[in-house]
Amino acid sequence: MHVGGCGALTMCDLMIYMALYRNLPEGYPYDINRLSKRDYRKFGTHMRPYLRPRQEGIKDLETFIDGAETYLKYSRINRVRLKPFDGNRSVEEAEAAIRKSIDDGLPVPMLMLKHQDPTFVFFEWHWFLIVGYAAPNADAESDLSSPDSGFQIKVATYGKAHWLDFESFWDTGFEERGGLVLVSQREGQRD
Repeated sequence: MHVGGCGALTMCDLMIYMALYRNLPEGYPYDINRLSKRDYRKFGTHMRPYLRPRQEGIKDLETFIDGAETYLKYSRINRVRLKPFDGNRSVEEAEAAIRKSIDDGLPVPMLMLKHQDPTFVFFEWHWFLIVGYAAPNADAESDLSSPDSGFQIKVATYGKAHWLDFESFWDTGFEERGGLVLVSQREGQRD
């Protein structure tokens, strides 16, 4: 965390994923076949100038996207596009966007600002990746926190995964909500 900040590390995690699973090795400047803590720290330091924490962190989608796009341009990657998805949009729209992205094999960077539910205090003023989801299934037992839960998201941050009830998580109770960054990738030759 201290080598880059949560925004920079979220972008690092996204680029490592893209290098490993989306044929984008130029997104990770070290040996993708030999991931190490040492290289990850160097990568966080390398990403920091593009997504450096400000006085109040990277508290909006546009600042994250601007920094991430500058890194992509520096790395000569022109097949990746980033699009803001405002946190004030409906939970149904957000769920559909997450489903599509994950089904397309692309994690979703998310910014959580404040939340009225103290259960989510760990995620306040924080960037992280949504890496999976689970939809309710009445015919099967769930391995999530409650068998009758609604749409659940799996998020990755600080090297750990967490399952969260998405509707409760999305409805922060505040006007300023952060949101999602939707990633798309144009197929074709390497950049």
